[in-house]
Amino acid sequence: MAVTLYFDSATGPATFHAQAFATSYRGTGCLLDGEGFSESSESWYFLSAVETDSGRADGIALFGDSITDGFGSTPGADRRWSDALASRTGRAVLNAGIGGNLLLNDSAWYGERGVRRVERDVLQLAGVDTVVVLLGLNDIGFSETDVQPTYKPAPVVSSGEVIGGYRELIRRGRACGLAVIGATLLPFGGSDHWGERAAKVSHEVNEWVRCSGEFSGVVDLNRVMADPGDPDRLHPAYDFGDQLHPNDEGYGVMAEAVVRCL
Repeated sequence: MAVTLYFDSATGPATFHAQAFATSYRGTGCLLDGEGFSESSESWYFLSAVETDSGRADGIALFGDSITDGFGSTPGADRRWSDALASRTGRAVLNAGIGGNLLLNDSAWYGERGVRRVERDVLQLAGVDTVVVLLGLNDIGFSETDVQPTYKPAPVVSSGEVIGGYRELIRRGRACGLAVIGATLLPFGGSDHWGERAAKVSHEVNEWVRCSGEFSGVVDLNRVMADPGDPDRLHPAYDFGDQLHPNDEGYGVMAEAVVRCL
């Protein structure tokens, strides 16, 4: 599907999805004949969603950060884990990932906190009966680095605070009749998010996800994506190259793990 937008005057600042991992084209003038799109971008501008009717009510929403957004996948190839999951299940899969997003705090760069935006990005959507939550790694890891000025706010959070955020998502999802599946955080040892405190908190959070029984189901992405020789690190075959984000193969493995959980 192609969506073409035309603006007859300057718009000023544009809303956009910064890392869409798909190509958009633009040009000057009225280009309804399909010619003259001389510039390209991997961002999507203005358009926030396209609503369709699949005739089914078993859609899956993936709720998360840049890993859900598809960072590290091949641009233009539809190799995010949402794409892989849709192809494996035949179900509608909605990608509600925002790169850099936090579970507990708003960010000028990375959007509204997860416990708030879940209403707009998941709960108000028609045709969804399941949500997979993979969020919280940035809350844990942003405070480990001073490299990125965009990693603010970066308060030091405890495992209890992250778990409290998960419980809020579970409560609100179930109130809307959704199955809320918890995903353990992927290994991120060696990345710019890693440190002694981040390691401790992520281990505690993942153990709670696995053992608490509070989610409708659990997909243990941490274990399926780990390097067998160093479980705190991504498997080298699945690593995009920053020891934080998966590559195309890794996203496929994540989708397979969710299929087994559904």
